[in-house]
Amino acid sequence: MHKRLEIKIKFNILVLFNYPLMTTKESLTWFKQTFSNQLSTATANTPFSIDLLSAIACQETGYIWSSMAGKIPLDQIALLAVGDTLDAPNRRAFPQTKAALLNEPGGAAMFTIARDCLVGMSKFITSYKPAASNPNKFCHGFGIFQYDLQHFKDHPDYFLKKKWADIDACFALCIDELTEAKKRQGWKSKLALTDEEKVYVAIAYNRGTANLSKGFKQGYQSPDGRFYGENIFEYMRMSAGIPVTGNAVTTNAGPAPLPPVTTVVPDKKIYEVKITSSSLNLRAEPRIPRDKPSSNIRAVLPNGHLVNLLSGKISDKWVEVDTSLNGGYFRGYVSSEFLNLVKTATSIPLVIPAVNNPTSGIMEVYMPRKAGTITKRTDPATAHSLNEPWQPVRKSNQNPDLLKADLINIISWLNVEKPSNKRYQSVNGSTFCNIYAHDYCFLAGVYLPRVWWTQSAIAKLAQNEPVVPLYGNTIEEMRANSLYRWLNDFGDRFGWRQTGDLNKLQNAANIGAVAIIIARRVQDGKSGHVTIVAPETEAVKAKRDAIGTVVAPVQSQAGVRNFNLSTGQLNWWLSEQFAAFSFWVHA
Repeated sequence: MHKRLEIKIKFNILVLFNYPLMTTKESLTWFKQTFSNQLSTATANTPFSIDLLSAIACQETGYIWSSMAGKIPLDQIALLAVGDTLDAPNRRAFPQTKAALLNEPGGAAMFTIARDCLVGMSKFITSYKPAASNPNKFCHGFGIFQYDLQHFKDHPDYFLKKKWADIDACFALCIDELTEAKKRQGWKSKLALTDEEKVYVAIAYNRGTANLSKGFKQGYQSPDGRFYGENIFEYMRMSAGIPVTGNAVTTNAGPAPLPPVTTVVPDKKIYEVKITSSSLNLRAEPRIPRDKPSSNIRAVLPNGHLVNLLSGKISDKWVEVDTSLNGGYFRGYVSSEFLNLVKTATSIPLVIPAVNNPTSGIMEVYMPRKAGTITKRTDPATAHSLNEPWQPVRKSNQNPDLLKADLINIISWLNVEKPSNKRYQSVNGSTFCNIYAHDYCFLAGVYLPRVWWTQSAIAKLAQNEPVVPLYGNTIEEMRANSLYRWLNDFGDRFGWRQTGDLNKLQNAANIGAVAIIIARRVQDGKSGHVTIVAPETEAVKAKRDAIGTVVAPVQSQAGVRNFNLSTGQLNWWLSEQFAAFSFWVHA
């Protein structure tokens, strides 16, 4: 099963995100819940997931079964999940023509089966009716995961006995093909795969192998320009918010399909961070680099935070742990001397981002303005939010392509590189990364404060006492350092969640989510910094290493140097001038 390129490079009538009778999420929900038992059985004791199989099924034949659901029995849906009628010169693999198939033993019977399936399927998919009206046309792809007829010579019984219509056999074959694709990627011994690695395996399933340095823009490219890997990733994200049974549940606070918060499963023992000053650094390696001590820091864990021991003994200098921090999953190494065993704890608490912003108590606040006044990009920086006529926004209830387009449109409209947009241009050494980040989030429908309540105001609001926003009295401006603290203290109430690595950060932006990197200065009076992590475009892509790990995401910033889209300075947040940093996403 090594010829996936020839199996999948074909015409596909799939209209992404616009199925005839169902939305993509409705299609995924139907598939995941209808075949929950088969999905659970097929993926048990494998590195593959229910969401991966659901994504592949949606990509391969979603346009077929979404049109048949509820109209005919499941066994008939499985039987008619067929496609691909291209012959030579548009097909390179066997059989290129009807004659080539008829010349094989059992070929005549197979032609009849393939022809009958085409006619039956075309009753639901009108785009196939022209092919069905041609007596020489027949289907080449069979089953929910589209096993190609080029394998007829080696496995005739699978086709002649219509085994693709057996759901269990169909799912089992897909797992076998994914396992082979995993081997081709050099991951034969891997017992677990990250979500990114699952996408690369799916690409290899589709086209033979995946080049990790190219990201997800690989595999079959549909007529609308989207690649197989991009679709699989986005479908996996959508599927992750759908339970196997029951009504869909999501932790999203916005339109982008972020996955649910990862649960930390205790492996050995739970320990509490016990440190008298500052915080405990979670590092990528069990060491502190001499030349740049901050270069391998993944996160900072506050005093009292709980971690799960993964490897090592507490008597060792370093131990490996994992934990959940502000809704993000983190794994790394900490110094064992700052850990105390917690005998009563049985789980790591999860912070779940709020779906809706608070409507009472400590709520969002904006700088009051006089009626009729307009705050423009061309005005000098102030504490007011923008309210220009026809300013762009990120629209809700959209697919990831449109969400990304909205975000890029917002960046283009704000245009921090344009000198006449004085709001973002540095003045006498003062820079305005915080204002730019606020404006971007504001237009994207996400709350990141430009002003925030004072401590005395918060105390009253917490008691549900009314507070009037008064500049310098009950509200104050927020700079990067204070935004860093606000995200830790209040971010989850407004839908923000922390994430643990650049891959997740860039991937979130690539499906239309809002993503930022923020760092707090060592000297509190000095400016911190915040950058937007933007979706990749054809012109500007994230930098990745040879194994596909993002080392520099696409960013947009106002600062000492303003730019709309760039990968910026490598690991700027690890500079010694910053005391701490964090990555955040918002659906």
